[in-house]
Amino acid sequence: MKGLIVLALLSLLSIALCEVESDKSHGWGDKIQWKKLDEALSDDSKPTLVVIHKSWCGACKNLRPKFAESEEIAQLSAHFNMVNTLDDEEPSDSQFKPDGGYIPRILFVDHKTKKVDPNIYNENGNPSYKYYYGDVSGIADAMKRAKELLKA
Repeated sequence: MKGLIVLALLSLLSIALCEVESDKSHGWGDKIQWKKLDEALSDDSKPTLVVIHKSWCGACKNLRPKFAESEEIAQLSAHFNMVNTLDDEEPSDSQFKPDGGYIPRILFVDHKTKKVDPNIYNENGNPSYKYYYGDVSGIADAMKRAKELLKA
């Protein structure tokens, strides 16, 4: 009987761990290999793209399915450590709020300096909210620029 209880508990633990692992996408795309921020920043081989969003944010809810469905973003993601932070996962370091704490923000971290690169932002967006992207084409353009500017 004890063996059955232990087996049942181990099964539940295994299921819970699988859900936590798959939860890294937060709905932003299962075709993308998502990492936690500390894991991504410890990788010196490629830059990091960080999506900062909140569960209650209307603009985030609007952008999320477009981002998740974009084949171009999924393909470009292979050149980055991809991170998305939901709610309390948002990093407290001020470098992740270069021009304010609005959401969503998409930032690119140089893998050599471990700092947000201020030169990669939404060039067609609002200059007061440089890291806000309302559409996936702007994100893909920024990813292409980051890929070139932040080469290994």
